[in-house]
Amino acid sequence: MIGRENELNILNSLYESNKFEYLVMYGRRRVGKTTLLLEFAKGKNSIFFPAQEKNDSLNLQDFSKMVQMGLDGAYIASFEGWKDAFEYVDRKVDERTVLIIDEFPFITEENPTIKSILQHAIDHLWKNNKNIFLILCGSSVSFMESDIMGNKSPLHDRQTSSMEVLPFDYYESSLFFPKYSSTQKLIAYGILGGVPRYLEAFDDQDSIEKNIAKAIIRKGAYLNEEPSNLLKAELRDPNVYNSILSAIANGRNKVSEISDYLHEEKSKVSKYLVVLQTMRLVEKIVPCGEDASSRKGIYRLTDNFFRFWFRYEFTNNAYYEMLGVSAASEEIMSGISDYMGEAFEGICKEYFIRQAKQGKLPFVPYKMGKWWGNNPCIKAEDDVDILMIDKTGKKGMFVECKFRNSKMPHKEYEDLKNAMLAFPHIEEKYMYFVSKSGYEDSVIRHAAEDGAILLGLENLFEN
Repeated sequence: MIGRENELNILNSLYESNKFEYLVMYGRRRVGKTTLLLEFAKGKNSIFFPAQEKNDSLNLQDFSKMVQMGLDGAYIASFEGWKDAFEYVDRKVDERTVLIIDEFPFITEENPTIKSILQHAIDHLWKNNKNIFLILCGSSVSFMESDIMGNKSPLHDRQTSSMEVLPFDYYESSLFFPKYSSTQKLIAYGILGGVPRYLEAFDDQDSIEKNIAKAIIRKGAYLNEEPSNLLKAELRDPNVYNSILSAIANGRNKVSEISDYLHEEKSKVSKYLVVLQTMRLVEKIVPCGEDASSRKGIYRLTDNFFRFWFRYEFTNNAYYEMLGVSAASEEIMSGISDYMGEAFEGICKEYFIRQAKQGKLPFVPYKMGKWWGNNPCIKAEDDVDILMIDKTGKKGMFVECKFRNSKMPHKEYEDLKNAMLAFPHIEEKYMYFVSKSGYEDSVIRHAAEDGAILLGLENLFEN
């Protein structure tokens, strides 16, 4: 499988420990949790139980079949209750065995008492059984964090480990498209993000434009209604959430702007935004270096595909239907450089995180992100695409990211130098530029004089 080496290493180390282990695994839908667990379970004594949205007795019956077939080789009858099932597991497991319950929230929705029953089994039976490795998995991030691991849950502090399975970064995502050029790989990531199920929808035998047409714009395509379907499956009022995501995707990133767009009270919009944040679809950011409570905070979509879909398909659905899928995708691609601006900043941030982990930066950033605000030296509003500050606050890396079809002009170089003037307290400064199409000669000359680093797309894929 592509990626997930680190996750597999963690799972294998837990499997090889000589004691009871209980892992809580969670992550948003389609991120590849089940695929990861199935890969891990290969060649091991394992019982994989995928809970479903059905009543409690039917889930218990299915679980009974799985554990009896796995531990005794035959199914006799359903257990009378979950307590009996868990006691059976404790009696029958005589060698290291992985017990995986996938989509555990489906069971708890029908039978909330299972959390207390499982807690009792762990405390009085399983924690003394070195042969059991329990994994509870779920797609509802907020539920797994609060109802399973939260301090009000019966299962609070019972887990020996937890793992949030995250989408791939740009580098890992590029491995899905070995035939694409560096530019195509980054555009594909800018459109699809790092969710494996979405990445698999594109075929690198076809152009980006053709993939947009057949995998996103075409009616009936898997990705055509995916964001809408996901919201319907997880939320009670998906229409309001659709409108909020559409507002943010189209540049309305303050609570006041979103509430005006929706004609809703700010307090109500704020509550919806909290839900979207727990789903890992939206994040609140403040200028790098400022406190999280800064009044300059804005909201943006964390998922590239949701940003793409709400900016194009959701907003222009009826228009694209009349225009036709080929013409619609051609129109989208004609302005893709503008769309890629925000996505490319995210890609560059992921690159510098990778570099920091490998010890290839002047220092390990303590604070990292976009900065915007007043620059007193030029008496105007200013911004830095990526600012990285060390723990002392005296060292800083300033990064400009450009995804354009022309060489980066000298003006952009001077703009970053001027932005750096807004940080007189940073004594040691480093300049980085990342440009899709290279640099004008004057930029190359001044960068050599100033010790600035000029990077191209090929540098992003150096491992």
